[in-house]
Amino acid sequence: MTNTIYTAAEKRARIFAIVAASSGNLVEWFDFYIYSFCAIYFAPAFFPKSDATAQLMNTAGVFAAGFLMRPIGGWLFGRLADRQGRKASLVLSVSMMCVGSLLIAMTPTYADIGAWAPAILLAARLLQGLSVGGEYGTTATYMSEVALRGQRGFFSSFQYVTLIGGQLLAVATVVILQQFLSDAELRAWGWRIPFVVGAVTAVVALFLRRTLSETADTQARSKEGAGTLRHLFKYHKAAFFTVLGYTAGGSLIFYTFTTYMQKFLVNTVHMPVKVASNIMLVALFVYMIMQPLFGALSDRIGRRNSMLCFSGLGLLTVWPIMTLLQIETQPLAALALIILALAVVSFYTSISGIVKAEMFPIEVRALGVGLAYAVGNALFGGSAEYVALALKNEGMESAFYGYVTVMMGVAFLVSLRLPKKPSYLETDH
Repeated sequence: MTNTIYTAAEKRARIFAIVAASSGNLVEWFDFYIYSFCAIYFAPAFFPKSDATAQLMNTAGVFAAGFLMRPIGGWLFGRLADRQGRKASLVLSVSMMCVGSLLIAMTPTYADIGAWAPAILLAARLLQGLSVGGEYGTTATYMSEVALRGQRGFFSSFQYVTLIGGQLLAVATVVILQQFLSDAELRAWGWRIPFVVGAVTAVVALFLRRTLSETADTQARSKEGAGTLRHLFKYHKAAFFTVLGYTAGGSLIFYTFTTYMQKFLVNTVHMPVKVASNIMLVALFVYMIMQPLFGALSDRIGRRNSMLCFSGLGLLTVWPIMTLLQIETQPLAALALIILALAVVSFYTSISGIVKAEMFPIEVRALGVGLAYAVGNALFGGSAEYVALALKNEGMESAFYGYVTVMMGVAFLVSLRLPKKPSYLETDH
């Protein structure tokens, strides 16, 4: 590992850049996740069927459709970031997220405009999916490049601190609204409030991102093949498919124990909505503060060992944890089980960005990270809720636990392929 001595001014500048980039990341993910946590309330407004599981399946389908745009966003924004700079890509992505949130907040219901209502909802989610598809890769790349050497695992972990923070704020917003509005008011119009908040805060994030310094210089951006798929797959195909392999399992287990878990507690365990929301609020807070600890651990034991811990422990624990949760009626016990699962996931999420960025050279880093993540996330992460609900609808809910377990096995095998000492970031400049 390269030892670098930074002046106090350089340290302050890099830390400020991490704060500015990650604050925008928080807003992006708040806007994206508030959809999932409010779905219980707005599902009947867009999909007026009597069966609650069918309504949730429709909203989960739209949620998954947003993920299908992620590979396009990963390619588009990755190319932009590698050729025009990380800053330009980050500013554009948060602008698009703002538009998507505002569109959802203003969309009339099915009773008002018929089939146009779910169609507009779908269009807004596709726009947000495109934005998030570009957000992850560019943010991961930027924060990995600007982080202090020797502490990159620790500082890069703040990408997921703010990503989880976005989820946490989404849950907190719902919990606060539940205290002041009745269930009827939330279903009628209250669910729109978080989307308005998301659109407004995205404007603030836009101005913050305009202050960022660029990490990819003109020489790097003008290299032959910079930001192109041809260069990526000609010289870095193995790295791409390695990242894709462990992202598939990582995304699936992440969405299982975060966004889907609220619905699982309500729809399967039959806990009250407010109780389930409070459980997820506490669990996500604990999960968020875990990230720097696990990130710092990776600086000591290595990314490969962290990934092996994640996938190996996931392989052993997913089925028993989900099985116990299914029959657990005590909120505190359920909370403990969810936190245990999230601790396992933290081995991956804390270093998700840096472990990917270290595998690609600077001229295709944003594209490689963003596209590989987006494809794996779209196929396995975005579909997690839909697959879980569909299997439940068919009376085969436990099959979903097996599905997640199998993907943890795949992640373990792929993690074995990780180099012990990746060095692309160390050779930059």
